[in-house]
Amino acid sequence: MSNSLADEPLAVLYEDNHLLVVEKPAGVLTQSDKSGEDSLLEMCRRYVRKRYNKQGNVFIGMVHRLDRPVSGAIVFARTSKAASRLSAQIRIGGMEKTYRAVVEGRLEGEGVLEDYLVREGDKTLKAAASAHEAQRAILRYRSISATPKKTLVEIDLITGRKHQIRAQLSQTGHPVLGDRKYGSDINLGKDRIALMSFSLTFTHPTREEILSFAARVPDWWPWP
Repeated sequence: MSNSLADEPLAVLYEDNHLLVVEKPAGVLTQSDKSGEDSLLEMCRRYVRKRYNKQGNVFIGMVHRLDRPVSGAIVFARTSKAASRLSAQIRIGGMEKTYRAVVEGRLEGEGVLEDYLVREGDKTLKAAASAHEAQRAILRYRSISATPKKTLVEIDLITGRKHQIRAQLSQTGHPVLGDRKYGSDINLGKDRIALMSFSLTFTHPTREEILSFAARVPDWWPWP
């Protein structure tokens, strides 16, 4: 992928001395990998350096991540104290993460998906509870609207396994639109799938205040 997405202005939802909440575009890495491509983490670092005229290395702490083809709200820490406290919230389930997806087929009602998942290569697969390194994965889903060919779904992520939503929805026979890795026949463009981190709710790391943020729906989103 070119750096065109990473070159766009950072979409900031909230910032203070401890936090930076932004919208991640689909197709941008959360953190740089061995490819050496630009990442949202580096975009945030450049933003803080320029906005506050900071010299040298700028601390930006990553406390959670989104898959490359996923868009939406994500929070970074601007201090080590904030990073530690936000990470602790995530470990005990104190950060509420709501996702939205457009899936293939008609998925009605609501329910809970509970599976055991394992990593095989670059994919996450369903496995027996006794399988080596199997991890328990739980999410809640509810249908918002549906057509005969696709459904808009809201998802509350209870556990945070790699590719969890993508793998579990695929196992129901309703893969996320555009997610060719997990069985979708739809192409939404390079490094784009119809899954977004729609909202985040958590306690501010230095004061007793509940913060909640919602991301804007991308203009390419495959739902009216």
